[in-house]
Amino acid sequence: MQPIPPRPLLRLTGRAISDYDMIRAGDRVLLAVSGGKDSLGLLQVLRHLQKKAPLTFDLGVATVDPGIDGFDPAPLISYMESLGVPYFYERQAIAARAQATLGNDSFCSYCARMRRGTLYRVARDHGYNVLALAQHLDDIAESFLMSAFHAGTLHTMRAHYRVDAGDLRVIRPFIYVRERQLRDFARAAALPVIPDNCPACFRKPTERAAMKALLAAEEARHKDLFRNLLSAVRPLLGADPSSRG
Repeated sequence: MQPIPPRPLLRLTGRAISDYDMIRAGDRVLLAVSGGKDSLGLLQVLRHLQKKAPLTFDLGVATVDPGIDGFDPAPLISYMESLGVPYFYERQAIAARAQATLGNDSFCSYCARMRRGTLYRVARDHGYNVLALAQHLDDIAESFLMSAFHAGTLHTMRAHYRVDAGDLRVIRPFIYVRERQLRDFARAAALPVIPDNCPACFRKPTERAAMKALLAAEEARHKDLFRNLLSAVRPLLGADPSSRG
């Protein structure tokens, strides 16, 4: 039986989709699923909205296995078969290529870029016009602080944009959702989360982990912290879905 996402999660996701015109009638949406709680949670939310929303859209799922030692997303194959969703599993030697070509780039940014390129290709090959990613409000806030602190720029992840080639739109329906809401849902619904779904990132402290700790400490003192941060980053999230980014 399909787990029913809690109402607050559905409400926040629905509001983001509406505010940023993320999903339109007839869209073919490809969801990137890594095996973590966020992407598996978004899968359940989008499947629920598929049945309840007043517009019709198709939904497929794609996983890019980067070939990282200790990370095996293969169990997702049988899970997606049990759900009956179109599923595309791509194994790429990203970790091996990173060792040879990384240079001054970080592994995480290199891996993300390579995985994104593979997802674009899968979407195009199978006729999907929208790529859905599962970053949430905590991710948005962390990226904003990292950009301000370490790059001297005001930047964060976009809510909805069109890729440079112009043929795909990228959406982030969880931009209003807190990470703890997804953690609670994954636990309550017994979602098949793959532990440490990116072990290369967990083996050493990262700047993102430092931002997460900073935000947790500040939120303990200021309960409206994330509401205020959302207001601050709204101009950066993008309002024009035809824009590049």
